Amino acid sequence: MVLPYGNGAPSNPGASWIFGKKDKQKDENYLVANILNEDDENRFRIVGSKGASVLPSNHPCAKFTFPPPPPPNLRRIGPRPCPVCYLPVDQAIASMPSSPSASPVLQNLTYVHDENPIKTEPHGGSDFGGYPSIKQRSDSFDVKESMTVHCGFVKRSKPGLQTGFDFDESDVAELQQFHDIIVASAIFGNYDVIQQPRNISEEAKKNIPFYMFIDEETEAYIKKKSILDSSKRVGLWRIVVVRNVPYSDARRNGKVPKLLLHRIFPNVRYSIWIDGKLQLVVDPYQILEKFLWRQNANFAISRHYRRFDVFVEAEANKAAGKYDNSSIDEQVDFYKQEGLTPYSEAKFPITSDVPEGCVLIKEHIPITNLFTCLWFNEVDRFTSRDQLSFAMVRDKIMAKVDWNINMFLDCERRNFVVQTYHRDLLEQMPPPVANMIRRPPALPSMRRRTPGKRITRRRSSSRRHRKAATGNRDQFLLSTF
Repeated sequence: MVLPYGNGAPSNPGASWIFGKKDKQKDENYLVANILNEDDENRFRIVGSKGASVLPSNHPCAKFTFPPPPPPNLRRIGPRPCPVCYLPVDQAIASMPSSPSASPVLQNLTYVHDENPIKTEPHGGSDFGGYPSIKQRSDSFDVKESMTVHCGFVKRSKPGLQTGFDFDESDVAELQQFHDIIVASAIFGNYDVIQQPRNISEEAKKNIPFYMFIDEETEAYIKKKSILDSSKRVGLWRIVVVRNVPYSDARRNGKVPKLLLHRIFPNVRYSIWIDGKLQLVVDPYQILEKFLWRQNANFAISRHYRRFDVFVEAEANKAAGKYDNSSIDEQVDFYKQEGLTPYSEAKFPITSDVPEGCVLIKEHIPITNLFTCLWFNEVDRFTSRDQLSFAMVRDKIMAKVDWNINMFLDCERRNFVVQTYHRDLLEQMPPPVANMIRRPPALPSMRRRTPGKRITRRRSSSRRHRKAATGNRDQFLLSTF
């Protein structure tokens, strides 16, 4: 099935008013920092993962070709979804590998346990992350058959119990269960509105759990709104409340489940992570088949739709006020000393150093678990802007082992997730405007005609009558779009 082009954002008349008022200057600064070299054709090539299988001629997607971009004068401003060929759900399920992918070199990965972590160097880090030293950081990139690395949750051997980022004991027991596939997301600081997945098959509803991690602030809000009760469910989402969060920054807390799902779910084969602002609109089996199994890949993430260079990404983050400039500069300078260079064609077939990191598709094997551990350690040490540290970690691992990442086009990502607005913007939007009910004028009474006198009837001022559209802001906030 090929899904057509479409606008990935929900429609709301108040949206343009909000962004026009709040973010106009930021958007202008953002565009200045995003000037591209359109002559770089390699960046726009669609490159399959190394080892991707050649589809047989009878495969439903064998003849699917990615359409060329429209001419420059016909391009719409801003990112949009593009067509993707998915297998039917039953065929996607049948494509699931029966055994795990091979993990190159690394076979046994364990994690540092330190009940009293001490900061010994003038760098970032946290008690939760264990303050790995520069030497420990360097050693963690030397991939060997057996390794022990920092990977959050250092204070106890079992994540979620007195480690920071704690769960109720009943939740810990559930998170230990075996699943072939899970879908996970998180909302911290009451920052987003829970979005219900759509177009999910009965097989997926039966076999794939959907976990939503929230902090106590978000829990209090949704309880007040009578959305959450003792069942711990909101639609398809099984809610897991996180207590004793390790960071004061809600977005940094969100990086814990995003990058450390393999620690929270030690008995899961595959996971799909989506940020809390996203709504999943394609079945998980179809997503895994398209972006992992069909490609013989074990980790997939989309490229940023415009930027492909870490240095450009850093400047864009500074221009948009995403993080304080000095911290961004410190991180980039550190990476420059380690050999980070601007992206160039010499890196091809790698087509980008900058991901659009709101979706991660992962098989849980030692090498991918190591990658997300070390990626998390960078987020813990430096800024929480994980786009800045992605390429450094990826390239250091790829320099040691024969492994790579499926970086697919961002328009393909926008085909299976819909991006919504953060709660603060939604709450500023005016409620949907109800249309006026236009009633036809009353017909003149049918009185007996007076001979010789003509009755003149007025025409209705409108030949069309619209139904009233009702709505209010609370309904909009709780909408699944």
